[in-house]
Amino acid sequence: MVEHLSIVRFIARHIHKRLPQHVAIEDLYSAGVLGLVDAFHRYDPAKPNLFRTYAQFRIRGAILDSLRTLDWSPRELRRKGRAIEQAIQILTARTGRSPTDTEIAQELHINLVTYQQLLGDLKGLEIGKLYSERSDESGEEELVYAPGRPEDDPLFRYLDAEMRERLTKAIEALPERERMVMTLYYYEETTMREIGLILDVHESRVSQIHASAVLHLRAQLSSHATLGEPRS
Repeated sequence: MVEHLSIVRFIARHIHKRLPQHVAIEDLYSAGVLGLVDAFHRYDPAKPNLFRTYAQFRIRGAILDSLRTLDWSPRELRRKGRAIEQAIQILTARTGRSPTDTEIAQELHINLVTYQQLLGDLKGLEIGKLYSERSDESGEEELVYAPGRPEDDPLFRYLDAEMRERLTKAIEALPERERMVMTLYYYEETTMREIGLILDVHESRVSQIHASAVLHLRAQLSSHATLGEPRS
């Protein structure tokens, strides 16, 4: 079994390349090791198949099975997202304006770099879907992650009739850079990479700004809802 651990690493890395950024390769490796153990116990030496070939099949299957049951929005990350929304609501009520990243970080008792990294992680939870396909080269099943289209994003769906005016006002209240990113991404259908070129920042920074803007908007819309306004 120890001699075949390198197979687990190879298969885990190969599958991980196709997945969203927040999926930890360690989780794939752990599932693959369980697949290797299963192969060790199930392998019949009397059959013509080599153990290595059989192990690859069981390892890949174990990793794919683990991905199918994976929670794409980890509980801890969702909890941190709600904490940011609450901090934004508190600061907005206190100052009468949209808070800055620095102010939010201070309210959460974390430094600015940690907060911006958290925004990047939250952006990694954007909606997408998994589907299986067979590789033309090997004929083996591969699990592919397809990021969602902008129109599938919950924020985009706020653009329905009754929410349009409220969301427009909320966007107008955003800090200038966040407002620009939201306008370019949702109204002008500009890609994150193109927005980065426009703002002269890296694409990852655009993702952080987008995540911050989404949290600001959710906080504002949630605060309206607590005052008795209907939510869609």
